[in-house]
Amino acid sequence: MPLLPSSLYGLARPFLFGFDPEHAHELTLDGLARTQNTRLACAYAAARVNDPITLAGLEFPNRVGLAAGLDKNARCIDAFAAMGFGFVEVGTVTPKAQPGNPKPRMFRLPQRDALINRLGFNNEGLDAFLANVQKARFRKSSSNTGKKPMLLGLNIGKNASTPIERAVDDYVACLDGVYAHADYVTINISSPNTANLRTLQSDEALDALLGAIAERRQVLADRGGRRVPLFVKIAPDLDESQVSVIAATLQRHGMDGVIATNTTLARDAVAGLPHADEAGGLSGAPVREASNRVIAQLRAALGAGFPIIGVGGILSAADAKAKIAAGADVVQIYTGLIYRGPALVREAAQALLQARSAA
Repeated sequence: MPLLPSSLYGLARPFLFGFDPEHAHELTLDGLARTQNTRLACAYAAARVNDPITLAGLEFPNRVGLAAGLDKNARCIDAFAAMGFGFVEVGTVTPKAQPGNPKPRMFRLPQRDALINRLGFNNEGLDAFLANVQKARFRKSSSNTGKKPMLLGLNIGKNASTPIERAVDDYVACLDGVYAHADYVTINISSPNTANLRTLQSDEALDALLGAIAERRQVLADRGGRRVPLFVKIAPDLDESQVSVIAATLQRHGMDGVIATNTTLARDAVAGLPHADEAGGLSGAPVREASNRVIAQLRAALGAGFPIIGVGGILSAADAKAKIAAGADVVQIYTGLIYRGPALVREAAQALLQARSAA
């Protein structure tokens, strides 16, 4: 979706929402890719709020990040850096390029500030993804200004054609590729749009997957002299016992954090609305409470100090603060950008800084 300063975005949004959602999304990314690192970037650039926090051994410049899924091929890292994010996560990338699910596969539900997507990890593959990551200039720009660099998370998954019993092979292949270029790596096992992927959240499957990934991370760390933090992204459609098992498994295998949550399969909050019955993951305001519930359950199970990134339904500063109150350390936004525009980044970051200062 096109992203513009708030003063322009409110005027432009009705026109932009006249486009098919995925077409508008691709037009936006094309525009951002062309204008990043040029004077035209002033159309969406904003000063970054300084609110540093250290998690998993990393210093996050502020507590508002971009969630994975918006920039699947890592084409626009510098553009999103210019918007004031403290960290940006790109992907999900799979070892081989794949087209994803048939179109149409993205739907707006504006009555509830929501989206449904069944994109299915559409991406250009690991090699193209890494080429784009290496073109990004944000780290050099930070060193020139003396500011702490924005952090970059790289989100990995499996190809749809890979049998679920061979999923580990895809995750390890992606980890090998992204490891040297990431500030942290996210293991995405919670998209509802790749067949059987969410079964990897079950006890035995998750244990086997994280065990293999942890073992490979140790090899890469020994080889390169650098231990890259690993985060795991989970679904909101989990009960408390499932969350408890996941929490224990994360700790047992030395994972460095958890991202809660991905999109939901539930439709209660949008029942009866146009497109509500479309298959796929529902994001935006309707997932907010489920996400906050899982975050609170994770915090109770993991205890203080284990990093939690909260994502799902942040459309205002108050929503961002609610994520922190539920137990998250930092937050990510995605659908909020589509409905609110890039002003949401600074608004949320400033609110979290003020709340922290007042505490």
